[in-house]
Amino acid sequence: MTVTIYHNPACGTSRNTLDLIRHAGIEPTVIEYLKTPPSKEALAKMIADAGLSVREAIREKGTPYEELGLADPALSDDQLLDAMIATPILINRPLVVTEIGTRLCRPSEVVLDILAPDAFISAFVKEDGEAVLDAEGKRIV
Repeated sequence: MTVTIYHNPACGTSRNTLDLIRHAGIEPTVIEYLKTPPSKEALAKMIADAGLSVREAIREKGTPYEELGLADPALSDDQLLDAMIATPILINRPLVVTEIGTRLCRPSEVVLDILAPDAFISAFVKEDGEAVLDAEGKRIV
């Protein structure tokens, strides 16, 4: 299975998502989107494929969202996408793309929806100690 994760290594949710993918025996393509943001077109496609609105894909916390005036409801999706590309910290993360689908993996276990269901054979526990998979690799949250 081909998997691409738009990753921020400073984000615990992103790290947990990456660890879950690797726990499935998959070495994904890891794109540190703060260093290498997607194109505007690629970002728009990922957002649409994930079933999100552009506003739902914007990260507000810990970003210049307010300072840039992005809460203004008059802003178009195109303007919001331009802001996200110009200031990649505004892109909510992690976005994960597989053949099964695309998801904003918040919480991290959302990634289980787009990985092969039989990919897990053992337990998985997040960084904070929350169990996600039981000893047989079955989802418990």
